[in-house]
Amino acid sequence: MGEPVAEMCDQLIKAVNVMMDAESSQIYRLEALKFCEEFKEKCPFCVPCGLQLADKAQTAVVRHFGLQILEHVIKFNWNNMPQQEKVHLKDCAMGLLSTGTYSILEEETHIKDVLARIIVEMIKREWPQHWPDMLKEMEALTATGEAQTELVMLILLRLAEDVITFQSLPTQRRRDIQHTLTQNMESIFTFLLAILQLHVDEYRKLKRIPGQELQAKAHCRVGVATLNTLAGYIDWVALTHITNDNCRLLEMLCLLLSEAELQLEAAECLLIAISRKGRLEDRKPLMLLFDDVAMHFILSAAQSAAGAVISNTSSSPTEPVVGVGVVDRHYTFLKRLCQVLCALGSQLCCLVSSDVEVPANLSKYMEAFLAFTTHPSQFLRASTQITWGTLFRHKVLSKDPVIVQMIIRYFRATMTNLVKTGFPSRNDSPSCEYSRHDFDNDEDFNTFFNSFRAQQGEVVRIACRLVPLEAFQIAAEWMQHQIRAPIDIGTVVSKTAEGLCSIVSPSAVQWDAMTFYTESVVAQIFKNMEDEKLPVDQGIELLQGMLDYNTRDPLILSCVLTNISALFPFVTHRPLFLTRVLQKLFASITFEVIEESKAPRTRAVKNVRRHACSSIIKMSRDYPYFLLPCFEMMYDHVKKLFSNEALLTQMEKCALMEALVLVSNQFKDYNKQKAFLEELMAPVAVRWNSEEIRRVLCDPAVFLSYVGADQQVAEGSEDPTAINRSRLSFCVYTILGVVKRARWPADLEEAKAGGFVAGYTPAGAPIYRNPCTAQVLALLPNLLALIRTHNTLFLPENMCRLSETFSGAFDVIEVERYVVLGLPQPHLDIYDSPVFKTQLERMQGFFCTLHDNCYHILGNAGPSLQQDFYNIEGLAQQIVGSAFVSLDSVPDHRLRPMLHILFH
Repeated sequence: MGEPVAEMCDQLIKAVNVMMDAESSQIYRLEALKFCEEFKEKCPFCVPCGLQLADKAQTAVVRHFGLQILEHVIKFNWNNMPQQEKVHLKDCAMGLLSTGTYSILEEETHIKDVLARIIVEMIKREWPQHWPDMLKEMEALTATGEAQTELVMLILLRLAEDVITFQSLPTQRRRDIQHTLTQNMESIFTFLLAILQLHVDEYRKLKRIPGQELQAKAHCRVGVATLNTLAGYIDWVALTHITNDNCRLLEMLCLLLSEAELQLEAAECLLIAISRKGRLEDRKPLMLLFDDVAMHFILSAAQSAAGAVISNTSSSPTEPVVGVGVVDRHYTFLKRLCQVLCALGSQLCCLVSSDVEVPANLSKYMEAFLAFTTHPSQFLRASTQITWGTLFRHKVLSKDPVIVQMIIRYFRATMTNLVKTGFPSRNDSPSCEYSRHDFDNDEDFNTFFNSFRAQQGEVVRIACRLVPLEAFQIAAEWMQHQIRAPIDIGTVVSKTAEGLCSIVSPSAVQWDAMTFYTESVVAQIFKNMEDEKLPVDQGIELLQGMLDYNTRDPLILSCVLTNISALFPFVTHRPLFLTRVLQKLFASITFEVIEESKAPRTRAVKNVRRHACSSIIKMSRDYPYFLLPCFEMMYDHVKKLFSNEALLTQMEKCALMEALVLVSNQFKDYNKQKAFLEELMAPVAVRWNSEEIRRVLCDPAVFLSYVGADQQVAEGSEDPTAINRSRLSFCVYTILGVVKRARWPADLEEAKAGGFVAGYTPAGAPIYRNPCTAQVLALLPNLLALIRTHNTLFLPENMCRLSETFSGAFDVIEVERYVVLGLPQPHLDIYDSPVFKTQLERMQGFFCTLHDNCYHILGNAGPSLQQDFYNIEGLAQQIVGSAFVSLDSVPDHRLRPMLHILFH
């Protein structure tokens, strides 16, 4: 039999070499692969051939293939093998463990891995029933050298993974092995800790002796393997094994955090151990980690690793330097250590909630934790936020003096952390180097940072409830600093006009961060403080500073408006400032960087105008009673703005009308409010109910012609039908604004006195009437006609009416596509670029918005008009004859808003 085996081995070696040779053709490689696979499936010489190929004298690829043959035999033929062959194969495999490998530093990793797999496959089939002494044999192997000890660690780790993690064996066998492992876990842990202690001690001793570097490295390799194996067990064994002997394991792991070559694996083990759930009683020993010794090693390790992370420094403020970068292992260790501290904080919160006292040196833990919150890495800063929130919410810990003092320091750290710096493409912050390691590009970083900022906002709000005045004081200092600071536009200039900030300008990011912090804090102090304790004088002083601050920079002005909106509640205590606030907001509604410019507005300019409109709506919604004395002034100003049709967009006009309607709700006089709404809607009613518009809304062909969808329009040229689309949109916007905002008084007595109660139900409940009812009902027939016409636009005979320019007018718009796909909207490099839209994009936006707004009107009509809407004669037939017409032709993305709004 020796000669056939030798011949077969020669053929297999040639086949393996063909497969692994880069010069081999695809045909030869496939033939060699087929030969090898057929050999494993059919050849009776698998075991002798596998053993011969696995010999140390062979090349690494041949040895690996030989070991793969043996693994295949065990996995697929073991149950059919005679007992004698099984014993022979097991003995040979154990022999390979003992003498079949090179030294620990020389042997290839993939050889070790496949050898461990072979032993584990036999264990899974034989232990404990037919191999009761397996653990003793493994323990004995560790006495023969570092290479064998490492292999034993690999075997024990893979066994745990297959049985517990992946459960890659039959249920009964898995239960048998898991039960036996559990029974022997005390001795296994004792064995693992002894191995770890032995080799760590040897490593520490030898690494200081000249000429012993390789031997020290061998012991270090065993230490790493042992820690990896421990990590595979710590996750699922009983907590008593982890906390046994006064937490000796955890103590060792903390000590190893100071060893550069072992600290990452030690931190992995520590993280798994501290993250364990279970009975609180069993977790109490984990509080040992708050002792001085453990905290000292954790803090020291964090400091030393932080200093070793960056391999070089850079000089250019904008471009990364080749060769500069984060040292991967050190940085990964820092991340693990940060996770360790977060997990420790979670355990602290759980245990202190029971009968465990607050640890005496909580301050040392908090110092270590704060160090990660102030680290240059934005990722590390973000990793701490959830734990901060948990600590600040905790009923006991949040009142501890150490935590209370730490809140102030957290606020100070947040002043830095909220500033959006650290873009991977730039080099203007220490964070950039870390960002290049953590993020693929600026868009990835931007998406991450927006989420990180939201987390910080939540934590700031929680912390503000604990120390509101201190939080507000920091906001005040920061705001005053920004008001005094000169504008720094940085190196990336705005594309809009000279001297303006870009989105990454130092001043822009500082103002943006300060504004976010102020918003988070001011909202909380009004929610959580009594009126007499509010810092009204200081709040008004800050508001004055914002009102007096003049800038033509849209990014800065947008922040100013947000701050004015945030500080507005203080005005309710000082009404004299109301007029100035309204003047500032109305002036900003018509903001332009370059007056009389015909170029499309930039996104930053649009944001300023939108901010101003939103602020007025918000004030009118939240403080309508307070704005009532200024109603006539507001109304006059709006009429003046409306006199120039091109001054405002339709959305801006609608926003101002909504604000007026909200304030008019405070008339609390049905006839007076009805008269105002009639006057407000008169221009819309005249246009909407005109014979021309009625014809347009009832006939799809006329409608398409009226809005220009059947015409060829050259890109960049004037579209004569744009004004028609604009007027239609304004009518629908106005109807929607009124039906959404017009309401009767919430107080029944006020409603009765004002004439809003039309009667009572048989049960005695009041029946209210809305002052906008008559106007809205008069406009409803044409609205239903528009909905019917819009649905029929998707019929083939109408689709063919679309011109070549607008053939895609009904396609999904880009914004909707991003939403449906769950993709982030593009954020960067767009704020100071003019928002050019193609003719097709404008038409798509028109159809999409018009369609959605029509259904929003129907959806709001019921709650707003109540019985006056539902008592319309033939309402059901009218809705069926409009909203439900031609639904088979309406694309799904147009059905979605209808279903969401009407059937919510």
